[in-house]
Amino acid sequence: MADAAFRLRELAEHALSTPFPLRVRAWDGSEAGPPGAPVLVLRRRRALRRMMWRPGELGLVRAWVAGDLEIEGDLYTALDMLSGLVWEREEPTATTAETARRLAGTLRDPATYRSLRTLLALGRPGLPPAPPPEEVRRRTGIAHTKRRDKAAIAHHYDVGNDFYALLLGPSMVYSCALWREEDTTLEEAQYAKLDLVCRKLGLREGQRLLDVGCGWGSMVLHAAEHYGVRATGVTLSGEQAAYARKRVADAGLADRVEIRVQDYRDVRDGPYDAISSIGMAEHVGSRRYLEYARTLHSLLRPGGRLLNHQIGRRPLADEEAYRIDEFIDRYVFPDGELAPVGATVSWLEDAGFEVRDVEALREHYALTLRAWVRNLESHWARAAAATSEGRARVWRLYMAASAVSFERNRIGVNQVLAVATDADGTSGMPRTRGAWLS
Repeated sequence: MADAAFRLRELAEHALSTPFPLRVRAWDGSEAGPPGAPVLVLRRRRALRRMMWRPGELGLVRAWVAGDLEIEGDLYTALDMLSGLVWEREEPTATTAETARRLAGTLRDPATYRSLRTLLALGRPGLPPAPPPEEVRRRTGIAHTKRRDKAAIAHHYDVGNDFYALLLGPSMVYSCALWREEDTTLEEAQYAKLDLVCRKLGLREGQRLLDVGCGWGSMVLHAAEHYGVRATGVTLSGEQAAYARKRVADAGLADRVEIRVQDYRDVRDGPYDAISSIGMAEHVGSRRYLEYARTLHSLLRPGGRLLNHQIGRRPLADEEAYRIDEFIDRYVFPDGELAPVGATVSWLEDAGFEVRDVEALREHYALTLRAWVRNLESHWARAAAATSEGRARVWRLYMAASAVSFERNRIGVNQVLAVATDADGTSGMPRTRGAWLS
């Protein structure tokens, strides 16, 4: 067929019941769709077979990660257009008989029947293509046990420190930066974020800081160097810990900074004066969140502060209907969960904290993600060589799509400052935000 692109657009518009917003280029060289729009390129027929065997987001993602599908033009615009489309899916609770009845009814529609015949002719389906190797394989056991959490962290973070160095830049901070000016560099914005955390925590020389999910050590290094604290960082990633320990040694701070490969649930050497948790709580899970909050509360001295920096989602009318995004769960953050900021505040209060401040940084994360995508694209060959072509494609799609989600207010990120008050309710904090930020 020399008109595969035209037929593919017809199929998409029939399935979506709406015009398909992107231009399409197929493996036969044909093109169809609005001129000037971003181009969805199906480089191989296998891309269509992936979508036939797994309709919806996962089929598209597998085709993208495998390199069977590409987008030419502005990636953010294309993802924004695609995010507004709704693919019809079978209800997961439907029985086999119900599914068969619905399928029979669908096939009686002449237009649908013609579309299915076209799809089969174009895709030439055989056995389902194997998922790209970057996809998480079958997981066993209960989510958010220590063993399974360690495996999830390894999937996301133990993909090569060289890769992350290209992606994140010299700051090696993998969380939302603070962009005070438009011409701020990524490193300056990350410095500003770390310093904001230190000031919110009221850090002073000689205090003890625990950084939960310390990553490559940027927070503990900043706090020790600029605020004179004794800092402990814990991570489940062996590669992160090795990198962070070298940074600590190179900075001459080994007498004040300790990096451990340790689950936060196993920390026993409190009390600490302050705890920072920056981009870690998304890995905890809603069923474990109260345990997380109580554990951190128990590790603080009376009057000690917690700064919880966490991505949040919009609340749902029926919270039981929340489902983890399939792409994120299989390729990026296995077992990761997002909660509304209101739920986070409630859990912290249930654990005994007094929440003193909530600051939204949603727009800042969009800018951060775009900076990371620029880093990745400008070092593409080196980044792919440091991990794999598929893994680099995962990160490019994940970060670009996330930037669009932050820009469109589908998700946000919030810093929640909480304090473990004294028995008589005293927090030891100044009465105004300006006083404790000065």
